[in-house]
This record gives sequence, C-alpha cells and structure tokens, in this order.
Amino acid sequence: MPGKQPKISRAAGGVRRRRQPARASTGLAAIELQAAAPPAEVAELHRTIERDNGKVLAIYREPYGGRWVVLAALPIELVDPTPFQRNLSDMHVRKLELVIGKIGRFLDPIIAVPAPPEGGKGVEEAKGYVKYWTPNGNHRLSAMRTLGAKSIVAIVVPEPAAAYQILAMNTEKAHNLREKSLEVIRMYKELARLDDATEETYALEFEEPAFITLGLCYEERPRFSGGAYHPVLKRVDAFLKKPMRAAIELRRKRAKTVLALDDQIVEQVEALKAKGLTSPYLKSFVVARVNPIRFRPKDAAPLSFDEAFDRMATATAKFNPEKIKMEDVARSGGTVDEAG
Repeated sequence: MPGKQPKISRAAGGVRRRRQPARASTGLAAIELQAAAPPAEVAELHRTIERDNGKVLAIYREPYGGRWVVLAALPIELVDPTPFQRNLSDMHVRKLELVIGKIGRFLDPIIAVPAPPEGGKGVEEAKGYVKYWTPNGNHRLSAMRTLGAKSIVAIVVPEPAAAYQILAMNTEKAHNLREKSLEVIRMYKELARLDDATEETYALEFEEPAFITLGLCYEERPRFSGGAYHPVLKRVDAFLKKPMRAAIELRRKRAKTVLALDDQIVEQVEALKAKGLTSPYLKSFVVARVNPIRFRPKDAAPLSFDEAFDRMATATAKFNPEKIKMEDVARSGGTVDEAG
C-alpha cells in the first residue's frame, strides 16, 4: 500500500483558489420577480409612500430570498439615518458630493425601512416627521442633501426589523472596530427598550458579543484601543441569556473590567517608552504577553470572561519592562495601537 503523500503547502504569495459557484441554483428566476401579487402589507406600504408625496417606481421580490421590496423615490426630508448607527465620515461624504455633482447622476439607491412612530422630526421639521430610516445609505443621503436634492431613490424594505441588521447590510463604507462596536451598543440600547429578548435573539444583528462590551468601552473612552483586546474578547465573551435590559448591567461591569486592565497596560507601555522603546505596537505587544489564551492547550477547558481578565490583570502586575528588548517587540507584530 503506498505511503501517505505529504501535504504540499501553498507557496507564499501564491494565487488563492476562487470559491466555486454553488452546484444547485436557488432563489427566483428573473421572470419570477414580479410574477405574483404583493401581500397586503406591501400594498399598504405602497399607499403610505404615495400619501407621503413619494412615488413607487417598482414592487418586486428580491432574487435571493424572494422577499418583497419597493423601489421608490422618497421626499428627502422624510428620510433620516437610524439613530444608532456610526457617525458620518466627512471625507467620505465630500467625496460622494464631488462624484455625484461631477457626473450629474445618482445611481446607487439607499436602503430604507418605515420608521417607528416615535422616529422623531426630520431635517426640515416644518415638513413633518421622519417617515423612513436608512440603515445603509447615510453618506449618500447626506451628500444628496448638501447638493440640494428634493428626493432620493430607495429600496424600501417593508419589515422595520431590517433596520437592526445594520452591520450585515451596510456595505457603503467598511466599518472599523470602533464604528462596529458603537453601532452595536447603540442598537442594543434601542432594542432593550422593546421587549424582554435576550442577546442571542439578535445574534445576527450584533455579530459578536465582543462588540457589545467594546461598544461600552468606546462610549466611556472614545480613544480606547479596542483592537488590542478584541482577540481575547472574541474567545471569552459570550451572548448573555438574560433579558437585555438586565444584561446591560453585567455588560457595563465587563466594560469597567476591560478599562481597568487597560489602565494597567498603559502604565506598562509608558514604562517601555521611558526605557527608549518606540513602536506603534507596544500596547498590543503587552496585551499579547499577558494573554492567558495565547498558548493555552487546545484540549484545555475554555476560560470564562472573569477568569481570563483576572489572569491578565495578575500577569500585567508582574510584567517587567526591564526584561523587554526592542527585538522582542519587532518580532511580535500585532495591531497598531490607537491613539489615546
């Protein structure tokens, strides 16, 4: 019997094989997208848009999941971003203003959902209340407002719950860790008011439990270096099973634990700097050195949040900057430390 052939590793810099298309087709064929009558709630959304002085351009089912959506032109003053999403990037908005103004076309519809009754007043308050939220399109909306547009084209999703799928839906501009975390904690607080749902109920919307804890850290300390702690939190932070309105108190305690550790880490980083070590990776280096999971055996029982951060606090207190050399830091690589 021939011996087992050794694995041939892909050469560094080699071409990664593309994923193959699914063998079985799914969703709807093009001719099926309008091949049925829309349900009552979509017909009612059609009437609502027309009452709001908007114009329905098409009603169809999106091709993958077959859910009904409405393509419509909405009065721009009736549309606002969801209140829990990231802040605008001025640079990105200015770029959109320049491009849209230069080519004289707006070709990329925003995503919108019906806003709740308490959605609040719009940009032009005299014209009434906000009727639609956009979870994906805030930068385009802002650019069109600045350019003086009267209306904006939107794909209106009938289900308001889609507004809370913001991280999964928002492809307009890549989120960094801070933006993701702040969006999640703002969304968390909004959802916690609605019912007694647990965090797991919104696992898709939140993506990771770590984003909840980090979001509270960023709210407390806007220039917090979350990237240094994210790898640890991904391993030890889990969705809590109690209702979110109660769970948020435990989340706040976890955020305080992370920030207290960060204070310890900063002291050690300053000691390394005083010794003459300069690197954008110093904080990540220290965190990696005190990370109890880094070399933990695969068959060992997983650590809880409290166990992991208790061990990190103890290890940080014992950390000796005098034993660290510049080559140690250089070998570690890691995440560039955020300012602050």
